[in-house]
Amino acid sequence: MTRPQFAARQLQDTALRYFLEVVRCGSISEASQRLNVAGSAISRHIAHLEELLGASLFDRHARGMVPSAAGEVLAVHALKSAHDAERVVHDVQALQGMQRGRVRIAASEGFAMEFVPRLVSDFVRQHPGIQFHLGVYPPAESTRRILQGDADIGITMSRSPEKDIKIEHLQPSPVLAVMRHGHPLTRFKQISLSQLRAYPIALPEPDTTVRQLFDIACSRQQLSFEPVLTSNYVSSLFGFLRHQPDGITISGEISIRYQVERKELAHVRLRDRGLDLRNIEVQTLMGRTLSRAAQAFLAYLKAQLSELPP
Repeated sequence: MTRPQFAARQLQDTALRYFLEVVRCGSISEASQRLNVAGSAISRHIAHLEELLGASLFDRHARGMVPSAAGEVLAVHALKSAHDAERVVHDVQALQGMQRGRVRIAASEGFAMEFVPRLVSDFVRQHPGIQFHLGVYPPAESTRRILQGDADIGITMSRSPEKDIKIEHLQPSPVLAVMRHGHPLTRFKQISLSQLRAYPIALPEPDTTVRQLFDIACSRQQLSFEPVLTSNYVSSLFGFLRHQPDGITISGEISIRYQVERKELAHVRLRDRGLDLRNIEVQTLMGRTLSRAAQAFLAYLKAQLSELPP
């Protein structure tokens, strides 16, 4: 546990901390392991809260504990208290300038390969006391991490708004055909999906927004593809292109921006209808006040995203 995290915990009531951990884990036994506190002690604190409020805070099932209606209300308060306590500690430590702080980022893999690490590296040159944690998740999980307070800033792809999520930045991210530099298709400014059928193709798994839009567009045109490789790891798709000179994959621009700059990869816009129906989203939790360090990085991130090609 970092010093700011420890100090933040001292600003929160113990019973609320234990209660919130049980909400996150779904069971007292798992919360006990994460907190390194006896399960009986956690149970006593929750019982005390229930007696104090005159309401049951959990519906207890064989598979775990789920917050009741009263528990959900208390969880919102407890989570806000945890966020406020951590922000106060970071801001007090930063009064003499932004010398300390911690920023937690949840991002999709395409952002995490090069874009976010570069931004972090540039940022800490100016603010060497700031520490970062980068978690890499599917889009829906990145958003869930923001909602649960496990991340300060989310960077992901989205096709629809989420309740309680504040969209700090939004910009289109159309699906592109990606290939090696010098591939025969790079002579075109735009191509159609049907033109990809002449080449071996590698595709991401169906739970990604880029694959979902690809599948919908193919279905509209009754096009079928048999991918040579399907993977949930974006780097594997790009690795396939390195070893398959005429290979193709699909991606958003940001995932390949620096490879294109180095002339390792190239991309061509796909003109088929519906392949532009997703957005880059920078997300925070609605109503939450970020620490000074997180606010500064958020502003820097938004400025860098705004400079991306359309």
